[in-house]
Amino acid sequence: MQTSLSLEQRAIGAYLGLAVGDALGATTEFLTPNEIRERYDVHNRIIGGGWLHLKPGQVTDDTGMSLALGESILEQGGVKAVPVARAFSDWMRGKPVDIGHTVRRGIVHFRDSGVPCVPENEFDAGNGACMRCLPVAIAYWNAPSAELVEASRIQSHVTHNNPQADAGTEAMLAMLVAAFRGEPLSTLHTIALNLVEQQRIYRFDRRAVENPSGWIVETLQVVFQAFFAHDNLESVLIDVVNRGGDADTTGAIAGMLAGACYGVEAIPRRWLKALDRQVRLACEQQALALLELARTAEWGRTGLACTDGDEDMPDPSTR
Repeated sequence: MQTSLSLEQRAIGAYLGLAVGDALGATTEFLTPNEIRERYDVHNRIIGGGWLHLKPGQVTDDTGMSLALGESILEQGGVKAVPVARAFSDWMRGKPVDIGHTVRRGIVHFRDSGVPCVPENEFDAGNGACMRCLPVAIAYWNAPSAELVEASRIQSHVTHNNPQADAGTEAMLAMLVAAFRGEPLSTLHTIALNLVEQQRIYRFDRRAVENPSGWIVETLQVVFQAFFAHDNLESVLIDVVNRGGDADTTGAIAGMLAGACYGVEAIPRRWLKALDRQVRLACEQQALALLELARTAEWGRTGLACTDGDEDMPDPSTR
């Protein structure tokens, strides 16, 4: 890990790493490694296409939901349940190019009930809350760990209320915060191992996971395997997106983590040049704005968590 990087370089690197990984991985999403080799040999260019038929540099829900969450955090001065749910609802109303089933179901639940939290569900251990967690990590990088976890669960439970998903998302947040603070890679490795100790199903030291599903366990196994096997962002991202499966999300999460560790200068210029210009500017600006919030915030009240008694609830009929 680069120890001389500024916090700004790490935060911008994480946000652009997320977007670049998303755009790179969208091309190979739902393909198998063999199919990727047949079509591209090694996929290492942002060219669009894929099952979504994207334009080169276009991103998917991973980046879109992250930016929506970040805007809510900036507007409210922190993570607050109803505004976050509204932000996700507005994002879905904009007809995004892609949206996961669990995410859609959670947003519809909010529109119908006014409750910004879905009931706990053993089958909702998807990666949808983890893929968009970066704005929380940037805004709360200097907050007590309990408040970081509270903020994470508020945003996560709008769509994903599952202990397994919580554990993985919170481990990723802890790794991102450690990277922002300039901690060595050994600290990040320890955080990953602590997750495995907590839930053995996350063990990532066995076979290489290929064609990962949207299950957060397989997602983080792929990310951890690639991240700890390479010493640079480019190699990490090429590794994960060539495993296929849910490649836009493994790319996004690996990109945010590697970007936080290696900084914005580690992202290949050809990838940054290919990334949609408006997306690039939005990521850069939001990263800096969230850092400014972190500097000025007096953390202590992260907002209303899962409740159905908030006077600021929307009228379900407005959905």
